[in-house]
Amino acid sequence: MAARFLNLLLKFVLIYLIPMSNYGEMTKVYIYSTFLTVLFTYGMETAYFRFVQGRPDKQELFNTSFGSILISTLFLSGAMYLWAGPIAVAWKVAKHPEWVRWFAVILAFDTLAAIPFAKLRQEQRPVKYAFLKFVNIFLQVLFALYFLVACPWMAQHHPDNPLLKAYDPKIDVGYVFVANMIASVLTLLFLYKELKGFRWKINRRLWKQLLIYGLPLVIVGLGGMINDVVDRLLLDYLLPHSEEANNTVIAIYQGAYLFAMAINIFIQVFKFGAEPFFFNEMAKENARETYARIMKFFVIGTCWMFLGIVLFRDVWVHLLDIRKHPEYAEGMRVIPQLALAYVCLGIYYNLAVWYKLTNRTRAGATITLIGTVVTLGLNFWWIPRYSYVGCAWASLLCYLVMMLVSYVWGQKVYRVPYESKKLGGYLVIVVLIFLVHQWINSFSHHLWLSVPTGLILMGGFIVFTLRNDRQEFSQLPVIGKYLSGNNRI
Repeated sequence: MAARFLNLLLKFVLIYLIPMSNYGEMTKVYIYSTFLTVLFTYGMETAYFRFVQGRPDKQELFNTSFGSILISTLFLSGAMYLWAGPIAVAWKVAKHPEWVRWFAVILAFDTLAAIPFAKLRQEQRPVKYAFLKFVNIFLQVLFALYFLVACPWMAQHHPDNPLLKAYDPKIDVGYVFVANMIASVLTLLFLYKELKGFRWKINRRLWKQLLIYGLPLVIVGLGGMINDVVDRLLLDYLLPHSEEANNTVIAIYQGAYLFAMAINIFIQVFKFGAEPFFFNEMAKENARETYARIMKFFVIGTCWMFLGIVLFRDVWVHLLDIRKHPEYAEGMRVIPQLALAYVCLGIYYNLAVWYKLTNRTRAGATITLIGTVVTLGLNFWWIPRYSYVGCAWASLLCYLVMMLVSYVWGQKVYRVPYESKKLGGYLVIVVLIFLVHQWINSFSHHLWLSVPTGLILMGGFIVFTLRNDRQEFSQLPVIGKYLSGNNRI
């Protein structure tokens, strides 16, 4: 989480360093790359988790999965590098084909690191896994600030500095991608111990099983990317403005997304740990009760985070000095919709355990496609009318529908005793708390009113959940001792 928050901080810094139009262009390239990431890995990472369970020869599985990834990556990244020009035109960054080439390298090294990282997660080696993930983000931040801040300063004040020999001011914003590329290359090199056991011995039968399991997850992944990021691309095509103006709108919307991404970071980190854990627990007698308990803690945690973001968004805006950029400040109104959308998405990821454990990955693809239809339909309808505000509402409704469909379908196939009424009640309560806070702030927009009322409302909800689920929380380390015996809140 520290690494991802560091990366999030870098994105806020880039808001100040990069003109809005360029920031919108950069955002588009990263969004397109998320789709390519799904294609490059084609579900092999999750398939590795599924087939490693109880397998005596884990090295054979590693050889087969990594060998497959290696061959496909060389082909895909090579094609991307050779056809960088046409791809740049399709991405509406025709002036920067070099960005596409750099991303071909980034995707190649990130994809090759996927199976070694999966091996670390499956072997429950969180220290090395977290350390390398942190190093990757740290290097991105370090090199980005070096090229975008330090080098321009040295070029102005010390033009003869030998450190400037590798610096070309014409690259400008592109140094964000250069920094990412350097970090990706070095990260794979740091995984040499996990790679040194690899041998060119691909078990064809096992490879086919991996593909049968993993390929439907490509649909899930692509649909998930459409649901998560396609709205920013559609803004570029559906708004009746110039390309530069559309890039500015994308930058504004992306700025609002950065605040809601705090919840998404928590979700992604949770997924990293939960996915192998769910598979490891599946054979145990009380597995379903464990999944239900995890869901409860997850919902409560995301509700706390939701309130922390929406009740104090004026504080975050002031701390980050967003108000000096009125265009970005305008987009802050959609933060509540986006934050609640990510809460629904996180719950959906928890619910997805039923189709992964029962090998019904096609069901996951179906649910994702339902969400995709909702996303595309609402965005095509609302973007021309409401711009990025329509995008935010479309995201919320998409993830809400996916969450509900997955819950109803999953309970019929693989019933887990979730405390649905209680958890649904928590979601309703936090939305009501937000609305009450908005009503109170309608009388005054000063922080002296917003902050105290936010603290009271959020503190009240935290105490309420701790009391309401005291038995569960009392079993946790650290805080458990304050909720049991004579130390109850």
